[in-house]
Amino acid sequence: MAVRATARRRTGYAHDVEIEGGHRLVMDEPEEAGGSDLGPSPTRTLAAALAACTAITIEMYADRKGWDLGDLEVVVDMEYGQPSVPKSFVVTLHLPGGLTEEQQERLRVIAGKCPVHRVIGSETEIAVEDRVAPL
Repeated sequence: MAVRATARRRTGYAHDVEIEGGHRLVMDEPEEAGGSDLGPSPTRTLAAALAACTAITIEMYADRKGWDLGDLEVVVDMEYGQPSVPKSFVVTLHLPGGLTEEQQERLRVIAGKCPVHRVIGSETEIAVEDRVAPL
């Protein structure tokens, strides 16, 4: 399966991003980085992708096990090293009461298996190729 994401410049650093399937969002840089802060920066979106992927992954697992996660919340704290370059991510699962310690530990392990977590943690080999083409 292949997916295409396209960024088209609006103004300054702001871009309209279209993701195959009809999804759209605006991405920009914060004002302190020279942007207009019209949307999240790409690296902040990476933290959001990690939070969402983790939540979905553990929800799928819990559904298969018949565990009720209720109002699950996943928080990702991202720290920058160099400007605009993430240095670390801390993923915190806020789980409902009523789960055993064993269930909680299993969900923590499963959280680390989400595809975004695996890519960020370099557990998955990824190839990136840069090309130039005329408009």
